[in-house]
Amino acid sequence: MDMDIFVAVNNFGDTRSGGLAGPMGLFVIVLMSIATVLLIRNMNKRLRRLPDSFPDAKQTQREAEIARLNADLERPGAGGASPDVEADRSAGAGAPADDEVTGTTTHRDGGSADGDNRRV
Repeated sequence: MDMDIFVAVNNFGDTRSGGLAGPMGLFVIVLMSIATVLLIRNMNKRLRRLPDSFPDAKQTQREAEIARLNADLERPGAGGASPDVEADRSAGAGAPADDEVTGTTTHRDGGSADGDNRRV
């Protein structure tokens, strides 16, 4: 009877060089766990500081408009009649804001000597 004996041979190089991989991996996992716990605690502290509910933006805007209109009515010289807010807004929309928009030049802007103030 002929028995062949096989011996396992390590063909993968030196196994001691990777001996630091396990402890290094454990260190990274522990470090990430500590960071996660700290971030969760910080987030919970910030959430506790928030109010239970925030005011409605439209309601706040309505209240501000009402307060502004009441202040306009209480101002001396209001004349008793309530001002038309929409008319005031639309009246100022078509008016030019400054000389550059209308195209006129002033003496300081370098207007011509013969009085021709057209835009160049």
